[in-house]
Amino acid sequence: MSVERTNITLPKRPAKAASATEEESEQFAEEAFVPLSAEEARAWRANHPQGSLWRVWLTQVLAGALAAGGVWLYTGRGSVAMSAAYGALAVVLPAALFLRRTVGRPAPNSGAALLNLFLWELVKIAMTIGLLIAAPRLVMPLSWPAMLVGLVVAVQVYWVALMRMSLRTTRAGSTATRADTARGASDK
Repeated sequence: MSVERTNITLPKRPAKAASATEEESEQFAEEAFVPLSAEEARAWRANHPQGSLWRVWLTQVLAGALAAGGVWLYTGRGSVAMSAAYGALAVVLPAALFLRRTVGRPAPNSGAALLNLFLWELVKIAMTIGLLIAAPRLVMPLSWPAMLVGLVVAVQVYWVALMRMSLRTTRAGSTATRADTARGASDK
């Protein structure tokens, strides 16, 4: 069985029509954008609350403590629970330093903000690796599986906390949008 190949060529658009379309879409975008007044911006911020990254960090701390407590209840050995707590500490201590140095500090421009973010993320990763390397000398006797449980729980709860925060702000925004729509319909 043979398959025939056919070459199909599509006609090209004239250059003027393409540029006219781009100009029209730019004009439409400029006309469609309406800046908010100060009062409208305040109302939007009230309806779309920003979550705190420190709350996410606190969730990591609590999850690490719960993991250590769960390991202690499961094994009945304090040294194994300390290993799990140290694993969580290897995540939350660098995260606290990262948050302290990046959150709430205005940068002169977006490039400086991005550089600051990358620099402190690198410091956070290096500090976590350093804490893991130092673990056998600092926690006697060290249980590697328990330490990894604490580490994984603290890292993974970060994503759960961020998703909860995102869902909460989304729900608040959609509720506000529905209320605004209902108010707009009743005004007419």
